[in-house]
Amino acid sequence: MSTQGGTKAVLAALAANLGIAVTKFVAFLLTQSSSMLAESIHSVADSGNQGLLLLGQRKSGSPPDEEHPFGYGRARYIAAFLVGIVLFSVGGLFSTYEGVEKLRHPHELDSGLIAVIILLVAVVLESYSLSTAVRESSKTRGDRSWWQFIRQARAPELPIVLLEDLAVELGLIFALLGVGLTLLLDDPIWDGAGTLAIGILLLVVAVLVATEAYGMLVGEAATPEAVATIRGTLAAAPGVREVIHLRTLHLGPDELLVAAKIGIVLTATMREVAATIDGAEEALRASLAVPMRIFLEPDIPRDALPRLSASGTEATSAPA
Repeated sequence: MSTQGGTKAVLAALAANLGIAVTKFVAFLLTQSSSMLAESIHSVADSGNQGLLLLGQRKSGSPPDEEHPFGYGRARYIAAFLVGIVLFSVGGLFSTYEGVEKLRHPHELDSGLIAVIILLVAVVLESYSLSTAVRESSKTRGDRSWWQFIRQARAPELPIVLLEDLAVELGLIFALLGVGLTLLLDDPIWDGAGTLAIGILLLVVAVLVATEAYGMLVGEAATPEAVATIRGTLAAAPGVREVIHLRTLHLGPDELLVAAKIGIVLTATMREVAATIDGAEEALRASLAVPMRIFLEPDIPRDALPRLSASGTEATSAPA
C-alpha cells in the first residue's frame, strides 16, 4: 500500500469525524440522549486516532541514525497500537458503562427528532469517509477478500480507517435504532440498549485493531506472495545453486529486511562470489517495488562438498 493512499483516507476520516463530533455533541446537549453521548465520544476518539496515525506517518519518515540504524518505520505500528488502546478505553469502555447506567436508570429524551436528523447527517458525512477508504484500499487489495486484506496488510492506516469507519456506520445505525425505538415506543430503555451496543461494537473493533498492530510490532514477515517472489528471484540468479535459508522482516510498512543464505558453486572464485551476490541483489530490487535492506551470505550446499573418508581424506569411488 502506498503511503499517499493511506494519508488521503486518514485525512478524509479526520475531516468527517471532526464534523460529526460537533454535530453529535450539539444533539446530545439538546436531547440528553445517552446514545448521542456515546457516539460523540466515539467521534472524538476517532479524530484523535487519525491524529495518531498521521503523527506515526510523519515520524516514520525520519532518517536513520546511530541509535536507530534501520530507521523509524515502526513508528506507524506504534501509532496503530495506540489507536487500539484509545478505541478500547475512551470509546468502548465509556460507551459500555454509559449504556449499562442508562439501562439501570432510564432517562427521557428531549427533542428526539433533532437527534434523528443529526444522526442522518452524520451517516452521510461518514459515508464519504468510508467510500474514500474503500476506494483507496481497492487499489492495493487485488483479488483478496476484505478480511484477507485487513489481516495481511503490512501498512496499518487503511485497515484501521476501514475498521473505524465501518464501526462508525454501524454505531450510527445502533444510535438511530435506539433513539427511534425510544420515540416510537416511548420507552427510554431502548436508548440505553443502543448505547450498550455501540460500546460492545467498539470493544470488538479495538481488540481487532490492537491484535493486528501487536503482530506488526513484534515483527511480521513479508506476505507469502512477496516471499515466494524473493525466493524465486534468488534461486534464478546467475551463480546461485539454491536458497538454503531465507528470512524476511518488515522494518516498516514500506521497507523490507531480506536475509538469506545462498548456495554457490564449489569452484567459484572470490570475484565470482562477489559478482553472484551483486547480481542477486540487483535482481531482488527489480523484482519488488519496495525498498529493501538485503543481506546475503554465500555458502556451499552440503551435497556439493566432497565426502571424506574416516581418515579425513577425500573418498573416491572404486573403479568399476
